[in-house]
Amino acid sequence: MINRLRIFSSVAFTTFLLLCFACSSVNMQSKNKASSDQIKMIIDADTANEVDDLYALARAIVAPSIDIVGITSAQFHNSPLASDSSVLESHILNKEIVRIMNRQDIPIVIGANKPLTAIDVPASSPAARFIIAEAHKMPIGDTLDVVILGSCTNVASAVLMDPSIVSRIRVHYIGFWHDLEKGTFNRIEFNSGNDQKGVDVLLNAEGLEFNVMTATTCKNLIFDKTETFAQLEGKSEIGDYLVNRWKTFDPWFNKKDSTKQKWIMWDVAIIEALIHPFMAAKSSFPNLPENTPREIQAYTSIDSTAMKLDFFGALYSN
Repeated sequence: MINRLRIFSSVAFTTFLLLCFACSSVNMQSKNKASSDQIKMIIDADTANEVDDLYALARAIVAPSIDIVGITSAQFHNSPLASDSSVLESHILNKEIVRIMNRQDIPIVIGANKPLTAIDVPASSPAARFIIAEAHKMPIGDTLDVVILGSCTNVASAVLMDPSIVSRIRVHYIGFWHDLEKGTFNRIEFNSGNDQKGVDVLLNAEGLEFNVMTATTCKNLIFDKTETFAQLEGKSEIGDYLVNRWKTFDPWFNKKDSTKQKWIMWDVAIIEALIHPFMAAKSSFPNLPENTPREIQAYTSIDSTAMKLDFFGALYSN
């Protein structure tokens, strides 16, 4: 009985915290109405590659502080589960998410299906052209935030096609491993491996503000299946959709956890860090030695507990 009471008290307290967090957020603000202090953002996502992209998109969509001007689809040809048209797989899921969340006002634009073949040859696509067009819509002095959750093919192509957008965009990229003690980066990582030449284009682009949420840092944001399902399942259509993605996706990269009890929410980390900068810390580091000498920004730590609480609080109320 004592154990049961402890479990009940823990669940009740967690639910209370989530409700308080949700109520104290600014979710009363209309999601469809952009305000001047919102972050104007394009999210470039390889959504069909895994589970975390869907969770990250859902979190961004319900954030009153973010004005999503478009979601573009990215290729992930290196995945053993990818079809010959991985970008189309992502595009379809992106359309499904905005439909479920009743946000069909958000443009969904398809990207390139293959990585760059050379560092000076763009992979032209509707997504690359869309990024260029939206960058030029920004008032002088304002910046469009472009969040890359997968390969950087579309953004790198946009920069090659129109270098003038470099001063109009700010890139936030999930990729690389990071040796914090040495301050060095290792690009032998899944996202970077899906377009190494695209990575070079962005790192070599002088004047481009480049922020990286490294795999080393965001791997610390881990969701537990029991907790996640308890918070999301049966609460909303998008909650059920996210739970079902977890249930049905085969984690080819992690065969040790056959019950899928834990999931690293890599992409959720960068969205949470942009919504709540106090939940993460970042510092300047020298660029990779093979690229243009300059500084890039890298996240060095995240408050994973606060990020999880915020995620469930935001989704709980939707």
